[in-house]
Amino acid sequence: MVKIYTTNWCPSCTSAKRLLETLNISYEEINIEKQNLLREDLLELTGGYTVPQIIINNKSIGGYDQLLYLYQNDKLNQLLN
Repeated sequence: MVKIYTTNWCPSCTSAKRLLETLNISYEEINIEKQNLLREDLLELTGGYTVPQIIINNKSIGGYDQLLYLYQNDKLNQLLN
């Protein structure tokens, strides 16, 4: 299961969602602005202040750069399985 914490204005959030969609990986998006989550709440939930924050199978992987790294180095499928 993939969760991605986003905001409306975040270009990296859009890139991360686009990559997941291209790979046919379903995800749950949690928009922290719509959910009225503070950055402190995000830190508690994910271990990070910035968006996107991506959780794969209850493990925080960080943001878009980390997601792209996992994909490019054939490690993303390992986390998903």
